[in-house]
Amino acid sequence: MTTVSDRTMLVLGGARSGKSRYAQELAEAGSERLVFVATGQAFDAEMTDRIRRHQADRDNRWTTLEAPIDLADAIREGDGDNTVLLVDCLTLWASNLLLGEEDAEAHLAALLAAIGVARARVLLVANEVGLGIVPDNALARQFRDLAGTINQRVAAAVDRVHMTVAGIPIVVK
Repeated sequence: MTTVSDRTMLVLGGARSGKSRYAQELAEAGSERLVFVATGQAFDAEMTDRIRRHQADRDNRWTTLEAPIDLADAIREGDGDNTVLLVDCLTLWASNLLLGEEDAEAHLAALLAAIGVARARVLLVANEVGLGIVPDNALARQFRDLAGTINQRVAAAVDRVHMTVAGIPIVVK
Protein backbone atom coordinates (compact mmCIF):
# COMPACT_ATOMS: atom_id res chain seq x y z
CA MET A 1 0.00 0.00 0.00
CA THR A 2 1.16 3.51 -0.66
CA THR A 3 1.04 6.56 1.54
CA VAL A 4 -0.50 9.88 0.59
CA SER A 5 3.01 11.39 0.45
CA ASP A 6 3.79 9.65 -2.87
CA ARG A 7 3.31 12.40 -5.45
CA THR A 8 2.98 10.40 -8.67
CA MET A 9 1.73 6.87 -9.18
CA LEU A 10 0.64 4.58 -12.02
CA VAL A 11 -1.92 1.90 -11.15
CA LEU A 12 -1.96 -0.91 -13.70
CA GLY A 13 -4.21 -3.92 -13.95
CA GLY A 14 -6.27 -6.06 -16.25
CA ALA A 15 -9.90 -5.46 -17.07
CA ARG A 16 -12.07 -5.52 -13.93
CA SER A 17 -9.01 -6.02 -11.71
CA GLY A 18 -9.96 -3.30 -9.21
CA LYS A 19 -7.42 -0.73 -10.42
CA SER A 20 -9.86 2.20 -10.63
CA ARG A 21 -11.38 1.43 -7.24
CA TYR A 22 -7.93 1.14 -5.68
CA ALA A 23 -6.73 4.43 -7.20
CA GLN A 24 -9.90 6.17 -6.01
CA GLU A 25 -9.40 4.82 -2.48
CA LEU A 26 -5.85 6.15 -2.48
CA ALA A 27 -7.03 9.55 -3.68
CA GLU A 28 -9.79 9.75 -1.08
CA ALA A 29 -7.49 8.72 1.80
CA GLY A 30 -6.31 12.31 2.28
CA SER A 31 -8.02 15.62 2.77
CA GLU A 32 -6.95 17.08 -0.54
CA ARG A 33 -9.14 18.63 -3.23
CA LEU A 34 -10.15 15.76 -5.56
CA VAL A 35 -10.11 16.11 -9.35
CA PHE A 36 -11.13 13.24 -11.63
CA VAL A 37 -9.69 13.49 -15.14
CA ALA A 38 -11.88 11.36 -17.39
CA THR A 39 -10.62 10.14 -20.75
CA GLY A 40 -13.60 7.94 -21.67
CA GLN A 41 -16.15 8.92 -24.27
CA ALA A 42 -19.69 7.54 -24.42
CA PHE A 43 -20.07 6.36 -28.00
CA ASP A 44 -22.55 3.60 -27.15
CA ALA A 45 -25.03 2.56 -24.45
CA GLU A 46 -22.60 0.20 -22.71
CA MET A 47 -19.96 2.91 -22.33
CA THR A 48 -22.62 5.40 -21.20
CA ASP A 49 -23.63 2.97 -18.44
CA ARG A 50 -20.01 2.34 -17.48
CA ILE A 51 -19.33 6.08 -17.17
CA ARG A 52 -22.50 6.54 -15.07
CA ARG A 53 -21.39 3.75 -12.70
CA HIS A 54 -17.98 5.36 -12.26
CA GLN A 55 -19.60 8.75 -11.64
CA ALA A 56 -21.92 7.23 -9.04
CA ASP A 57 -18.89 5.84 -7.20
CA ARG A 58 -17.58 9.37 -6.62
CA ASP A 59 -19.20 11.68 -4.08
CA ASN A 60 -19.60 15.45 -4.20
CA ARG A 61 -15.98 16.07 -3.13
CA TRP A 62 -14.92 15.32 -6.70
CA THR A 63 -14.61 17.74 -9.60
CA THR A 64 -14.53 16.13 -13.05
CA LEU A 65 -12.53 17.30 -16.06
CA GLU A 66 -13.14 15.55 -19.36
CA ALA A 67 -9.99 15.04 -21.42
CA PRO A 68 -10.37 12.49 -24.20
CA ILE A 69 -7.32 13.92 -26.05
CA ASP A 70 -5.70 16.89 -24.27
CA LEU A 71 -4.68 15.16 -21.07
CA ALA A 72 -1.74 17.48 -20.38
CA ASP A 73 -4.03 20.51 -20.57
CA ALA A 74 -6.46 18.90 -18.12
CA ILE A 75 -3.64 18.17 -15.66
CA ARG A 76 -2.52 21.78 -15.87
CA GLU A 77 -6.12 22.98 -15.45
CA GLY A 78 -6.80 20.81 -12.40
CA ASP A 79 -3.38 21.26 -10.82
CA GLY A 80 -2.93 22.97 -7.51
CA ASP A 81 -1.56 22.68 -4.04
CA ASN A 82 -3.43 20.27 -1.75
CA THR A 83 -4.96 18.54 -4.80
CA VAL A 84 -5.14 14.96 -6.03
CA LEU A 85 -5.60 14.42 -9.75
CA LEU A 86 -6.90 10.96 -10.67
CA VAL A 87 -6.52 10.21 -14.40
CA ASP A 88 -8.71 7.29 -15.49
CA CYS A 89 -7.62 5.91 -17.83
CA LEU A 90 -4.55 6.02 -20.04
CA THR A 91 -5.75 3.02 -22.06
CA LEU A 92 -8.89 4.79 -23.25
CA TRP A 93 -6.71 7.83 -23.93
CA ALA A 94 -4.46 5.67 -26.14
CA SER A 95 -7.52 4.49 -28.03
CA ASN A 96 -8.74 8.08 -28.47
CA LEU A 97 -5.33 9.15 -29.79
CA LEU A 98 -5.13 6.24 -32.19
CA LEU A 99 -8.65 6.53 -33.56
CA GLY A 100 -8.40 10.32 -33.75
CA GLU A 101 -5.17 9.98 -35.74
CA GLU A 102 -3.44 12.25 -33.23
CA ASP A 103 0.33 12.61 -32.80
CA ALA A 104 0.59 10.18 -29.89
CA GLU A 105 4.27 10.89 -29.26
CA ALA A 106 3.65 14.63 -28.95
CA HIS A 107 0.69 14.09 -26.61
CA LEU A 108 2.69 11.62 -24.50
CA ALA A 109 5.62 14.04 -24.22
CA ALA A 110 3.20 16.79 -23.14
CA LEU A 111 1.60 14.47 -20.57
CA LEU A 112 4.96 13.51 -19.08
CA ALA A 113 5.99 17.17 -18.89
CA ALA A 114 2.70 18.09 -17.17
CA ILE A 115 3.11 15.29 -14.62
CA GLY A 116 6.68 16.37 -13.97
CA VAL A 117 5.79 19.94 -13.02
CA ALA A 118 2.42 19.35 -11.36
CA ARG A 119 2.12 20.49 -7.76
CA ALA A 120 -0.78 18.09 -7.23
CA ARG A 121 -0.50 14.45 -6.37
CA VAL A 122 -1.12 12.63 -9.67
CA LEU A 123 -2.56 9.10 -9.83
CA LEU A 124 -2.89 7.52 -13.27
CA VAL A 125 -4.80 4.34 -14.12
CA ALA A 126 -4.09 2.08 -17.10
CA ASN A 127 -4.83 -1.41 -18.33
CA GLU A 128 -1.92 -3.79 -18.70
CA VAL A 129 -2.63 -4.99 -22.22
CA GLY A 130 0.59 -6.86 -22.96
CA LEU A 131 -0.11 -10.08 -21.10
CA GLY A 132 -2.40 -11.66 -23.70
CA ILE A 133 -1.93 -13.11 -27.13
CA VAL A 134 -0.72 -11.08 -30.09
CA PRO A 135 -3.81 -9.50 -31.69
CA ASP A 136 -4.77 -10.84 -35.11
CA ASN A 137 -5.22 -7.50 -36.87
CA ALA A 138 -3.05 -4.48 -37.52
CA LEU A 139 -5.20 -1.92 -35.68
CA ALA A 140 -5.37 -4.04 -32.52
CA ARG A 141 -1.59 -4.60 -32.64
CA GLN A 142 -1.04 -0.86 -33.10
CA PHE A 143 -3.29 -0.18 -30.09
CA ARG A 144 -1.51 -2.76 -27.92
CA ASP A 145 1.87 -1.33 -28.87
CA LEU A 146 0.79 2.27 -28.18
CA ALA A 147 -0.77 1.34 -24.82
CA GLY A 148 2.38 -0.57 -23.87
CA THR A 149 4.61 2.35 -24.85
CA ILE A 150 2.49 4.78 -22.83
CA ASN A 151 2.58 2.47 -19.80
CA GLN A 152 6.36 2.06 -20.01
CA ARG A 153 7.07 5.77 -20.38
CA VAL A 154 4.65 6.79 -17.62
CA ALA A 155 5.95 4.05 -15.30
CA ALA A 156 9.50 5.32 -15.80
CA ALA A 157 8.43 8.89 -15.01
CA VAL A 158 6.35 8.36 -11.86
CA ASP A 159 7.44 7.69 -8.28
CA ARG A 160 5.44 4.50 -7.76
CA VAL A 161 3.81 1.77 -9.85
CA HIS A 162 1.26 -0.65 -8.43
CA MET A 163 -0.53 -3.45 -10.25
CA THR A 164 -3.87 -4.84 -9.16
CA VAL A 165 -4.60 -8.53 -9.54
CA ALA A 166 -8.05 -9.74 -8.49
CA GLY A 167 -8.47 -6.56 -6.46
CA ILE A 168 -5.16 -6.96 -4.65
CA PRO A 169 -2.52 -4.27 -5.19
CA ILE A 170 1.06 -5.39 -5.78
CA VAL A 171 3.97 -2.95 -5.58
CA VAL A 172 5.96 -2.98 -8.83
CA LYS A 173 8.03 0.16 -8.26
